[in-house]
Amino acid sequence: MGGREVEINWRERPARAWVPDPLSELALDLSIKTVRQTERAAAAVIRAADRLPPNWEPLARLLLRAEGVASSSVEGLRSPLVEVAAAEVDDGAVPSTAAWVADNLESVAEAVAGAREGALTVADLDRWHRRLMVHSLLPDEARGAFRTAQGWIGGSSPLDAVYVPPPPGYITGLVDDLVGFANRADIDPVTQAAVLHAQFETIHPYGDGNGRIGRTLIAWTVVRHMRVTLPPPVSVLIARDPGGYLSGLHQFRTGELDRWVGWFAEVVLRSAQATLTLVDDIGTLVDAWTTQLTDLRADATARTLLPILPEHPVVSAPLVAARLGVSEPAARTAISSLAARGILRELDFKGASRGRPPAWYAADQLVDLVSHWVG
Repeated sequence: MGGREVEINWRERPARAWVPDPLSELALDLSIKTVRQTERAAAAVIRAADRLPPNWEPLARLLLRAEGVASSSVEGLRSPLVEVAAAEVDDGAVPSTAAWVADNLESVAEAVAGAREGALTVADLDRWHRRLMVHSLLPDEARGAFRTAQGWIGGSSPLDAVYVPPPPGYITGLVDDLVGFANRADIDPVTQAAVLHAQFETIHPYGDGNGRIGRTLIAWTVVRHMRVTLPPPVSVLIARDPGGYLSGLHQFRTGELDRWVGWFAEVVLRSAQATLTLVDDIGTLVDAWTTQLTDLRADATARTLLPILPEHPVVSAPLVAARLGVSEPAARTAISSLAARGILRELDFKGASRGRPPAWYAADQLVDLVSHWVG
């Protein structure tokens, strides 16, 4: 990947910014070794998707939640999984950081759903960004809109920054080119995702949230071009190797495409393999829970609540009532039954909700399983 430096003016002082070459000019010359790595990664993603159980929807939400939590942690936004799960239902029940992370989850989920429906557009990127920024401090006019000022990464200004992305005037053309590359069907999806993500981070088109939107673009590419139900939570593995990630982005910008794609393919491969393990562990846990409820009728609300816990590892009586179509008293009885068996534990949220907040309960074993996996 090539590009050029351009001179900019920063408070009456000269500085330099980087403008990457368009992807339409990119030669995808990869070594045989790297090509084989991308093939193995793609095969692992497909295997993981094929292993999803028939009732995969609740599990899908859990895997996407892991992706959202991990992607946020790369940017230094960390919040316990229980708080994030609660924030998805009531953003006033938990600290604001959890709501920010939950916004990331919603942005990823929206992108994955859209990938099954049609080609990528600039409007899609803007919509993901608006959803991501719901609880941010970014001004309203900057949400879902390209930055109008010079940005930089690291340092206190473009004068001492680690990286200075293109000036605002270049963004529209570069993003249009990126979207065109995203919709091509003649590139292997792993290489395509690697290039799209790195180019998006190089352009850095928004005032905030570029890392998270760029990783959302990975999920979109995998689902769109590999025709799988769910992408593996790649951000989980990226979060475990931030040094390798940042080094890889630098390699991409300096023309070492083969090294970046090779590193990225290995991350996708290990992410897909880890997903298989997690899916099996969750299945084993839910089966064990089911065994604990053999004394209850098959139609008991407590039994029907079990399968949705991967989707909602933190629940309240109003949530259960709405999700299962039962009364709140019936929901409370079901929750109490699971709590008595150690499947659920009451939480102590001291949030900002007005009035008397509902009692929240967490499926601790499930939360711990995913939290340990995310890291």
